[in-house]
Amino acid sequence: MSDPTQRVLLTVEEYLDELLTTLLDGAGPLAETEEVPLAEALGRVLARPVRAAGDVPAFANSAMDGYAVHHEDLVSLPVTLRVVGAVPAGSGDDPSMRPGECVRIMTGAPVPSDADTVVPVEVTDGGTTAVTITEARSLGQHVRDAGEDVREGAVIAEAGVSITGRVLGSLAAAGAATVSVRRQPVVAVAATGDELIAPGGSLVRGQIFESNGTHLAATLTELGVQVRGPVVLPDDTSGFTLGLDELADGADLVLLTGGVSVGDFDVSRIVLQESADGVFRHVRMQPGKPQGWARWRGVPVIAFPGNPVSTAISFEVFGRPVIDRLLGRAPSEGPTRAVAGAGWRSPAGRRQLVPVRLSSDDTGRLVATPTHRRGSASHMVTSLAGAHALAVVAEEIDSVEPGDIVQIRSL
Repeated sequence: MSDPTQRVLLTVEEYLDELLTTLLDGAGPLAETEEVPLAEALGRVLARPVRAAGDVPAFANSAMDGYAVHHEDLVSLPVTLRVVGAVPAGSGDDPSMRPGECVRIMTGAPVPSDADTVVPVEVTDGGTTAVTITEARSLGQHVRDAGEDVREGAVIAEAGVSITGRVLGSLAAAGAATVSVRRQPVVAVAATGDELIAPGGSLVRGQIFESNGTHLAATLTELGVQVRGPVVLPDDTSGFTLGLDELADGADLVLLTGGVSVGDFDVSRIVLQESADGVFRHVRMQPGKPQGWARWRGVPVIAFPGNPVSTAISFEVFGRPVIDRLLGRAPSEGPTRAVAGAGWRSPAGRRQLVPVRLSSDDTGRLVATPTHRRGSASHMVTSLAGAHALAVVAEEIDSVEPGDIVQIRSL
């Protein structure tokens, strides 16, 4: 076995490319799709574009509570018109209107075919049999035309879009009853270490509560993935091997956390190197320098370092893009920029990713402040709870001063 301390040193981009091209063998999204009703589509990823079933809105309707009128009747104000009907929202009525007549109308109600403008009730005396209008409105004002939002057949959401509540509402408004979505990949999650016990137990010297598997499983669930686990695998090679066999069976991907460094008891590295030709690298990032991958019984395995912040950030940088590839999910927006709200040190030659809290200053600028005084220290797990984003510090920068512009990667 090669010396684990002698590792190839890669940039973040080089290692991510290795995962996407070599580990996944350049594969695209999972081929399987399924048709699901909208009620079951939240969090899924569209496999095909969704088009509007009809014009939205389907008919010209009123944007205000008021009166549907002939615009020509508003040439001289004030003017009093005869009220010849009322159209509430949901009504299919289409009352006739002659010059000098109007119809009371509610927001969302269909505008009578004879009308071309809506006058808000606020600029009238509110009459029910006759109404006096005191202010003019331009032709067509407060009338929402049919198809003004979108025309029949137009694409509402492209393939690769994650179905959020906002997307779901748009699909429903466009008349979609079902959508075609990618199959959810099955991702197995395991943390390694004899020191790990379930939260709520009693700690003895040398033990800690397991949190990495909990974090990964919850994040994967948010991403629309079927999660297996999390489980804790032991530090002995035979127990670890048996556990990994069970995890990999039927999974599309296995995520491991812990045991990837160069120590004598780093079981993930030892087993994956000896039994699966595992590849372990050093990546120019902080935290998260030691990384590894392998194929176990044909299933891709990604091994993250075990310190909690390292695990979380490694998943954001490497795990999330792999999940997106499996789902065919469109790439998220790139990093934005913010003003550093405090200063901190950064290791030269390594890209630093610091959990930050976002706020606005008196001038409206976005401000990023580390959630922990130790910045990106890899074991400061509680720094993640208050983080809105990661501040990304380039490799050539060794310190950030208050007021500096920093790149921001959304969580």
